[in-house]
Amino acid sequence: MPKKLSEMTLEELWQLFPIVLTEHQACWTDWYAEEEAVLRRLLGPAPVLNHIDSTAIEGIWAKPIIDILIELSDTTALAAAGSRLKAAGYLCMSDSGGRMDFNKGYTPEGFGERVFHLHLRLLGDNDELYFRDWLNARPDAAKEYEALKLGLWKRYEHDRDEYTRQKAAFVQEHTARAKGAYGDRYVWPEGLTWEGFPD
Repeated sequence: MPKKLSEMTLEELWQLFPIVLTEHQACWTDWYAEEEAVLRRLLGPAPVLNHIDSTAIEGIWAKPIIDILIELSDTTALAAAGSRLKAAGYLCMSDSGGRMDFNKGYTPEGFGERVFHLHLRLLGDNDELYFRDWLNARPDAAKEYEALKLGLWKRYEHDRDEYTRQKAAFVQEHTARAKGAYGDRYVWPEGLTWEGFPD
């Protein structure tokens, strides 16, 4: 009987879930939409949901994992959403107060057919939206990002932390450019509240 994921070391998890990149798949948009509908039923209408990271950038190679940013109005709403997701079977990977991360589709045998990574944040903690839109509007920058990732892939196939660190300067530079150009595009209105969350 395989170990539970919670019993595995980080190194064992990285071996079981290596970095895999594939060509862009049109179905990723549908996978996001279907999972968003599931999350809306669980969490109600109030959270702000968005498809982020490489599967949301048109035409580039990506890990076939759908990343979803879920912005919530305050820490009470964040904790309530986290409880709902745990009860629904999502696996909590980290909880650092104002941020929580959940996975779906990770099994003791490896990746499931569809894999999701949920990023729970407070409203406005959303730099990924700027980066996504910037690269979607600039195919040359998107291809540069793709080339960077392809160059790192095999070297860090079993070291997700280092793979992420090696991309950080590129991501930070282009996010800063996007925020300078887009201004308040993703600054949400004052008073956006957690109405409609089911008790």
